[in-house]
Amino acid sequence: MPDLSTLLPLVAILMAVGAFAGVLAGLLGVGGGIVLVPAFFYLFSGLGYGSDDLMQVCVATSLATIIVTSIRSVMAHNKRGAVDWQILRQWVVPIAIGAVIGVLVVHQLSTSTMQIIFAIMVFIIASYMMFGKSSWQIADGLPGGLFRAWFGPLMGFLSVLLGIGGGSIGTPMQTLHGIPIHRAVATSAGFGVTIALPSAIGFLLTPVADAPPYSIGAINIPAFLIVIAMTMITAPLGATLAHKLDPKKLKRVFAVFLMLVALNMLRKAFL
Repeated sequence: MPDLSTLLPLVAILMAVGAFAGVLAGLLGVGGGIVLVPAFFYLFSGLGYGSDDLMQVCVATSLATIIVTSIRSVMAHNKRGAVDWQILRQWVVPIAIGAVIGVLVVHQLSTSTMQIIFAIMVFIIASYMMFGKSSWQIADGLPGGLFRAWFGPLMGFLSVLLGIGGGSIGTPMQTLHGIPIHRAVATSAGFGVTIALPSAIGFLLTPVADAPPYSIGAINIPAFLIVIAMTMITAPLGATLAHKLDPKKLKRVFAVFLMLVALNMLRKAFL
């Protein structure tokens, strides 16, 4: 069992990470996973848990937290009538299929490979945050079943590889097809549950050698519990700040931060 000299720094840093992720989620509408995965990686590797499967733990633990935060978000948005349940029902099965495939693929990937995938995808997401405009639109409505049949699994698959809830992919996909931004964000929260629930169950059954203490399968339980507790406290603070600060400027600053994180992750993958 780890001693207090290991546990206390772990708890303190996880509280800070959870608080930061919660503020960002409330402030920018950005899912915590895009922050949690690199934070978990730097934290656990800094504490000496640098196994070949470490990124599996980071991704799996991030997805476990998304179950709780996405359900909470869907309930809050639904009270305002913002969730498009028809879209959600149509997309649940394709997204869940992609998520299950993602778990199977992640189990076969090394940490360095996952670092490279994470870095490239996050850099693309950050670039869209930096340069994307709300006026961009390619259609007046979502395409039919054929588009859903390939893009739904792709979204679920990529989200699991990145340890995110799908909002970074699902929200732009909807707004580009004419869905209003508030409805797109609310519906994407439902995508998050669809992605995170089956993948977290799969990761609980995924054995990981040299995992951080108190992990079940690939999910680190202390990280999950502490981060959830902190995000619940700080997300409302972020939402309050969002009404006082300029979200467009903050998103650009955060996009630069994500680009730096992605580049540093890429550098570490090749060391």
